[in-house]
This record gives sequence, structure tokens and C-alpha cells, in this order.
Amino acid sequence: MKPIIGVIGGSTCTTTEAALADETGRLLAERGAVLVCGGLSGVMEAAAKGAKANGGMTVGILPGADPAAANPYIDVPLATGLGEMRNLLIVRTAQALVAIGGGVGTLSEIALAQRIGKPVVGLHDSFRNAVDIPRVQTAAAAVAWALEWAQKGMV
Repeated sequence: MKPIIGVIGGSTCTTTEAALADETGRLLAERGAVLVCGGLSGVMEAAAKGAKANGGMTVGILPGADPAAANPYIDVPLATGLGEMRNLLIVRTAQALVAIGGGVGTLSEIALAQRIGKPVVGLHDSFRNAVDIPRVQTAAAAVAWALEWAQKGMV
């Protein structure tokens, strides 16, 4: 079974965050992982773009009821109609998560992951003083960390 790794982050992002997300998606695809995200813009779109450009499979768990709302790099758009409650589905689906930037939505996903014991690593995120999660400096380190946890079968 392929590892399923979640990439979480804001629907708007900086160019640095977009570049890190794209690289993270690319590295996940190169390592044979399925990328799951919220399926919209910003970090989600950049990660999916990186994965698709490298032959990866992408799943977008959308807040709305319209699958056409997914960014163009999503292979499997899952239109939930659940709004922000879809964040729990992203967290539950992934075996490990990489957080890149983001706002309160990303913070809610980190909190949900911590609540259920799902491993999450921060890459260039803005929550250094808000949550206690492992931190890495590069996309390669984030991917290696997430895949190591996925292989351990701890989740």
C-alpha cells in the first residue's frame, strides 16, 4: 500500500511557502506517496502541482459540495459539503502530515492531529509559539519525516 501523506496550509501563501509546498509535493510523488490535501488554492494547490508534475496521485478533500471547485492538479476531488469540518477527514486520512504556513484552519488541523495522535511536522509555519510539533527546515526533511512515520504504521 502506498503511504498517504497530508500537506496542510493556507489557501493563500507566500512565494516561499508555495515553493516549499511544490517541492514537498514533488518529493512525495518521487517517493511513491499519495498526497492528500484540502484541494483548493495556496499551499494545497502548490503541493498538488508539484506532485502531479512528477507523476503523483493527488486527493483533495473539499469543503464544498462541488468537485469542480478543486484546483486543476487534484486527481480525486472529494466534495464533502462539510465546510471546515472536512479538516478532520484530511487528518484522519493521512498517515502523517506536513504543515506549511497557514492560518487558523491549518492550526485546527494541527490541533486535531495532536488530539488523535497523528504525526505532524512543521515546515516554514507560523505556529512556533502556539503548538509543540517537530520542526524541519527543508521539504526533503519534511518528506523523509512523514514517510518514516507512515512506514512505522503507527497511525
